[in-house]
Amino acid sequence: MISLIAEKAGDSQFLLSLFVAIAAAATILTIAIPLTEGSSLQKRMKSVAVERDKIRARERERLSRQGDRVSLRQEPKEFMRRVVHQFKLGDWLGTETAKKQLAMAGYRGQQAEVGFLFFRLVMPIGLFLFTLFYVFVLNDFGQSTMIRIAMSIFGAYLGIKAPEIFLSNQISKRQLSMKMAFPDALDLLLICVESGMSIEHAFRKVSTEIGGQSVPLAEEFALCTAELSYLSERRQAYENLAQRTGLEGVKSVSTALIQAERYGTPLGTALRTLSQESRDQRMMEAEKKAASLPPKLTVPMILFFLPVLFIVIMTPAVIQVMKLD
Repeated sequence: MISLIAEKAGDSQFLLSLFVAIAAAATILTIAIPLTEGSSLQKRMKSVAVERDKIRARERERLSRQGDRVSLRQEPKEFMRRVVHQFKLGDWLGTETAKKQLAMAGYRGQQAEVGFLFFRLVMPIGLFLFTLFYVFVLNDFGQSTMIRIAMSIFGAYLGIKAPEIFLSNQISKRQLSMKMAFPDALDLLLICVESGMSIEHAFRKVSTEIGGQSVPLAEEFALCTAELSYLSERRQAYENLAQRTGLEGVKSVSTALIQAERYGTPLGTALRTLSQESRDQRMMEAEKKAASLPPKLTVPMILFFLPVLFIVIMTPAVIQVMKLD
């Protein structure tokens, strides 16, 4: 058996026939697989439709059994709401600036406000107690009692600033995402407006198309579309959009839309100009970052690149001098 296999392995005609058979089988499979995918796709789509119907029926049955009113708005946690109302945190911790920052960070509704007020109370107390336990029980750092109390107070101060820092970071991330996608959104809005769409349909269309680049910008446009539908004054919807985003470009577009609503000025020219300005501003910011790279690279080059460069240059010379000695 082994001798037969060795003999066939050395036979060039047999190997050629084997390769031809493998190639023919691969060709047949390549042609046949796409023909069979259609039926499998139909089966998968049918199974998905059946499962969707089952889920829909189950959810309808669950909702019909519920006696309470179903709401799409998320409700705050009961213990958080109880603490906020009991200590009246909204009077001395809930400011208009904090509410604007919550809206700019993408947190809307009563749940976000109650959670923010709750953590503004809990974080300072929690960090103060944790720092107090750490510096007095776990590790005293060899410092006096006053220094350790000061460290605990500093921990409480960090707890006060922690929610604000978190909101500031969230606002920066959302604004960066919206700023990068806003020129393209303006181009889409211009195309929709010049094609004869109303401003509501234009915002709705742009919100569905721009979601791949910036989800926050798509959310803001969709929310503006909803406000245009139910607010008594359309100007308020545009002002709310500018206030929620906090971007100068969006404020300029809101102003142009308000003027177009009030005075009937042409909107296409204004949107085209604002789109070009947004692109120029984005290019200027990129150039500013590129211009700031050399000063930032000076210290790393002095600390890391130059010593290695001197070692590479000087080591052969030092070796040659040591050999001569």
